[in-house]
Amino acid sequence: MKMNYCMECGTLLHPKSHGEEGVFPWCDACGAFRYPVFNTAVSLLVVDEAEENILLIRQYGKPHYILVAGYVNHGEDAEDAARRELMEELSLPLTSLRFNRSRYFAPSNTLMLNFTVHVPVKDARPNREVDDWQWFSLPEARKAIKPGSLAEAFLLGWLDGEYRFPVYNVTV
Repeated sequence: MKMNYCMECGTLLHPKSHGEEGVFPWCDACGAFRYPVFNTAVSLLVVDEAEENILLIRQYGKPHYILVAGYVNHGEDAEDAARRELMEELSLPLTSLRFNRSRYFAPSNTLMLNFTVHVPVKDARPNREVDDWQWFSLPEARKAIKPGSLAEAFLLGWLDGEYRFPVYNVTV
C-alpha cells in the first residue's frame, strides 16, 4: 500500500531517490525515508508426525477449509507466533516447526510466513474462532482446501515441492 503521509509527524511525503536502492517516500519534516509498512502473519501446515495427515479448519462461518493462521504480535518472533496460534486455536503442542515459504497477500496488506508444524497428538480442542476442524489424508487435503486461495498454494507447494501463487489484483 502506498503511504502518502509520514507515520511519525503526518507531513505529506514525496518521492525521493535513495541512490541505487530506488525511489522511496521522503518526509521533509523528519528528514527520513519512510519504507513500506505491512502486517505480518503466520500460516501453518499442521501435520501428524508420520506426515500422513493434515489438519484443516473452517472459520467465521465460511464454507471452505483453510490452514491455521494468525497475525504476529508486535515484538513477537514468527516462530513464537506459530506456537501461540496453534495453542490458542487448537490447544495443540508441537514437536517441530519448519519454515516453508513467504508470500505477500495484497488484499490484507500482509506478509504471510508459512510453516510446517508437527504435532504429537490429534485430539485438538478448538477455541471459539474455529467453526470446524478435521484431519485429512494428503490426497483428501488437496481436495478439501479452499480453491484458488493462498492456503491452497502453500499446501500444494509443500505437497508438490513447487509453489505457484495466485495473483491478486488490488487497486489502492
